[in-house]
Amino acid sequence: MEMHHPPKVRANEDIRANEDIRAICIEIVAESKTTAEWDKIESNDMYQRGSYSGGYDATEQEFTFSYHAPDGKEWWTQFSLEVAQKIAIGEKHSLDLNEPS
Repeated sequence: MEMHHPPKVRANEDIRANEDIRAICIEIVAESKTTAEWDKIESNDMYQRGSYSGGYDATEQEFTFSYHAPDGKEWWTQFSLEVAQKIAIGEKHSLDLNEPS
């Protein structure tokens, strides 16, 4: 039986938008809030699912998430409300990952 291993993630790479982040984006879109409305309720721990944990950052005006890779390494990703909408409907299939500074 062939074993499948998750892909290794390197600094500043893309990772496939899996069902966990897609489910989070579906929740974000279901809120039906504008960027201005998200600005008023910013929180860095609004969402936790699978390897992702994060929320909305009013300074960045984007959703920011930590991602914990299978090897235990922590990465960061951030995206706009518009990108969340694209992930939710399956139009965007990857996320940029960055090493924490």
